[in-house]
Amino acid sequence: MKTPAATEITTSAPNSAKFTGTENPRHLRVLAALLRRPLARENLDSIAGCSNGPALVDDLRSRGLEVPCERVSFIDRDGKPCRPGVYLFTEADRRKVHQWLALRSKGGAA
Repeated sequence: MKTPAATEITTSAPNSAKFTGTENPRHLRVLAALLRRPLARENLDSIAGCSNGPALVDDLRSRGLEVPCERVSFIDRDGKPCRPGVYLFTEADRRKVHQWLALRSKGGAA
C-alpha cells in the first residue's frame, strides 16, 4: 500500500487570473479570515456560515483566486491518522484580494 505524501496541495485557478470580486457575505467572511491565517475545512464552514466549504472555495477559485488546499497529516480524537484539508491564500491571492479591497473601498469595484 502506498503511503501518502506528508502534504498534498490542490488548486484549480490559474495564478494569472484576475480576481473578479464578490458581494456574497459568506465569501467576504472567508476572504477576511484567509487574509489572517490558513483555515481547516471545519473552521471555514463555521466562519462562512455554511456546511459546504469546498463548494464555497470552488466559487472563489472560479472568481480568479487559487486558494490551495493543503492536505496535512493529523491524528484525530480517536487516535486514527487522517488527512484533513487546510485552505490558504498564496501570495498572489493576497495581492489580488488586497488590490480588490482597495478598489472596492474607493467605490470602483462591486
